[in-house]
Amino acid sequence: MSETKNISTTYDPKSVEEKWYGFWEENRFFHEQVDENREPFTIVMPPPNVTGQLHMGHALDNTLQDILTRWRRMQGYNTLWLPGTDHAGIATQARVEENLAQSGISKYDLGREKFLEKVWEWKEHYHARIAKQLRLLGSSCDWERERFTMDEGCSKAVQEVFVKLYEKGLIYRGSYIINWCPKCQTTISDIEVEHQEREGKLYYLKYPVKGSDAYVMIATTRPETMLGDTAVAVHPEDERYRDFIGSTLILPILNREIPVIADAYVDPAFGTGAVKITPAHDPNLPQVTVIDKEAKMTAEAGKYQGMDRYECRKQIVEDLAAGGYLDHIEEHTHAVGECYRCDTVIEPLVSPQWFVKMKPLAEPAIKAVEKGQIRFVPERFTKIYLGWLENIRDWCISRQLWWGHRIPVWYCEDCQEVICSKEAPATCPKCGSSKLEQDPDVLDTWFSSALWPFSTLGWPDRTRELEHFYPTSVLVTGRDIIFFWVARMIFMGLEFMEQEPFKEVFIHGLVLDALGRKMSKSLGNGVDPLEIIDKYGADTLRFMLITGNTPGNDLRFQEERLEAARNFANKIWNASRFVLMNLTDYQPGAGNIRLNLADKWILERYRSTAADVTRYLEKYELGEA
Repeated sequence: MSETKNISTTYDPKSVEEKWYGFWEENRFFHEQVDENREPFTIVMPPPNVTGQLHMGHALDNTLQDILTRWRRMQGYNTLWLPGTDHAGIATQARVEENLAQSGISKYDLGREKFLEKVWEWKEHYHARIAKQLRLLGSSCDWERERFTMDEGCSKAVQEVFVKLYEKGLIYRGSYIINWCPKCQTTISDIEVEHQEREGKLYYLKYPVKGSDAYVMIATTRPETMLGDTAVAVHPEDERYRDFIGSTLILPILNREIPVIADAYVDPAFGTGAVKITPAHDPNLPQVTVIDKEAKMTAEAGKYQGMDRYECRKQIVEDLAAGGYLDHIEEHTHAVGECYRCDTVIEPLVSPQWFVKMKPLAEPAIKAVEKGQIRFVPERFTKIYLGWLENIRDWCISRQLWWGHRIPVWYCEDCQEVICSKEAPATCPKCGSSKLEQDPDVLDTWFSSALWPFSTLGWPDRTRELEHFYPTSVLVTGRDIIFFWVARMIFMGLEFMEQEPFKEVFIHGLVLDALGRKMSKSLGNGVDPLEIIDKYGADTLRFMLITGNTPGNDLRFQEERLEAARNFANKIWNASRFVLMNLTDYQPGAGNIRLNLADKWILERYRSTAADVTRYLEKYELGEA
């Protein structure tokens, strides 16, 4: 009785949460061995960037997973919630390079091997931080099974997948137009380009017809790219230009001759109906590169060589006006492609890169969802998923980085043989030469995370864990990475496991600020969940994020709701304190207990509540639960 009197009337999460989490982890309550006599329940954690920091999206995502995991654990399932982190190629390398730059050191000063040693040191330091943050949030995942996208097992899986896809002809190398980020200094895939509406200008330019006073009018938002034009395209049925097809134009300033070609893809209603053609539009046209990887003008740009692309734009507009080639300028709002990592405007460049053929992989991934093997919650996200896969383009998987899974391809210097192998070859199988050079590029980070549901369970080895816990039960993730990650896990799982990687995909929305804006560093409106936990406690944060939240919908972060959640936690605390203070003479298992009407009513309400909560959890209505 004296002990219960000493319980504070105010709930203090700092004295409770870390203490009990430590107790649970020390006693291995989150770990389970394979038990073939029990039905498995498996979730793989969407791996946060190893050098990142938890944000509100992580807090929501992991809280949802934790609720489902603890619920199934209580129901007696053989439960596995598998945690891990992602090596995050572009982001991690950029962070380490920035850190080295403060000491006046570049990665080239160190060389590849020494630089990678620095990145691994960085990884170890920040991995400990992210793991601690997940613990502070109360995540009851199995830390004994934690994985990393570049650990030995996951790396083995990546090599296996690359080689098998290459041997099937589904991975190939070719020179095509790719998205280049001048700041990150690497290619990025189509879905890593974010299109932002920007106020700009539309420049109307006159391209003279050779041997005539006539001209073709071109409208462009980027006049600096005209220096690389190899043709002008018009719609074959556009009456305005039918007589010009096959004519030769004189490219202003450079005076290079370029043809007028017919192309049914041209929209006659946009601009002037005549479109300037950049390199690689047609393999029969010459390829001219006028903007380099630093976003500066090349020698092909003539007198503008060395200029920054925007500096060149200003100068070339002045020169076009002086030469009588600039007709007029209009204000114009248009979508500009930016790198999703650093917001730098991307450049389309022709470059030799590695690609995955997507059509053969996409078809089974479409059928699996259409047949109901995989179900999206809410169902409306099914259309978004299917729409992307039905119109998918080949996936550019090579990145010009040092940090990541090195592409397992070697080139023979003597006979130019291309060797794709899981192990580094000693000699060329064709000519016997030992002069072999490995491809310098690494794989897109999403390539390794696409294997996450089975690589983390031991594949390509057939482990007991893989046989028992795959396919996983549910994937919990945000609506913003359906294309980046969800679709790729599905087609990789179907290709290599011949089975879907999860039965259900539970999609949640984004955590927005109080004004309904996406949280970002540039806006400075992010909220650190660790600061909230320090002030209010993890339970308060978790309860606030879940209540009032419906599947798939965004929610606004409002601090006043935290106050209400904390007050509710305090009520639960005091209700427990009241019970403990009145259990002085209670002896568990002391025989039959006589229940009065109030007792029976309480038990009935308890059973009713448990049934309601279970029903809501089965439907992923966690807020209602």
